[in-house]
Amino acid sequence: MSSEKKYTPPNEMPPAPIHRVLAGQKALVTGASKGLGEGIAIGFGQAGADVLVNYHGDEEGARRTAAAIEAHGGKAVIFKADVSQEDEVKAMFQYMIDTFGRLDICVSNSGIQLNAPLDEMTLYQWQRVIDVNLTGMFLCAREAIRLFKKQGIDRRISYAAGKLIFMSSVHDIIPWEGHANYAAAKGGIMLLMKSLAQEVAHLRIRVNAISPGAIRTPMNVEKLTSPEIFDSVLLRLIPCKRIGESEDVARATVWLASDESDYVHGTTIYIDGGMTLYPGFIGAG
Repeated sequence: MSSEKKYTPPNEMPPAPIHRVLAGQKALVTGASKGLGEGIAIGFGQAGADVLVNYHGDEEGARRTAAAIEAHGGKAVIFKADVSQEDEVKAMFQYMIDTFGRLDICVSNSGIQLNAPLDEMTLYQWQRVIDVNLTGMFLCAREAIRLFKKQGIDRRISYAAGKLIFMSSVHDIIPWEGHANYAAAKGGIMLLMKSLAQEVAHLRIRVNAISPGAIRTPMNVEKLTSPEIFDSVLLRLIPCKRIGESEDVARATVWLASDESDYVHGTTIYIDGGMTLYPGFIGAG
């Protein structure tokens, strides 16, 4: 094993406390064994929620996430499910009700990348990314909406009957060479979210999305291993000149799941340091 230390870009932003704005609420977060899902699930625990931590392959990571939630005083359980499989998704939501009695927040976060130029992309690479990154969103959204409608509003818990948050990406609007399957799925999430938000807003069910940019996660770690790549490629795309952290996304997700954002429906929040501001035009005026 190499003893060479990996490059860790500096982050000048100090951590901010998360207030317990989700006290008493029950949340389900898919893909919560690592990365953004882990950060969001822990953020929910810090904010007072109990959490079902979904995972597919990394049970050890899911247990670490659950332990971190419980260290903040919340209750956490783990559940293995492939979100692209209807029967596994249904079983997960049933376990949520059997364990916690209700569902107040669902964060559909699971996502994968299987990258290739389109003329070299296999049908499996295309279909698997669409199945997890888009069909999985549909399956989780459908089960969440069914539960939100059934349980209705309990004002002691929240002003809403339920909150559904899709985790998308800046690539819902930014094309990405060599990642057509991923970008197509994320673009699909945008109109899935908006159509569903329009459909259920009158029931006081809130549906929104979060689109992160370059965040320090296992999916992005290969881009952060050398100063050369970080400085010449990644930071050039980020006007604020720092990499995002899972906590940046977690804080925004906690706010979007809380009653502090009660009038927010059908919106995508971009957490990207300005990546969607066409940084190539900086200095080109």
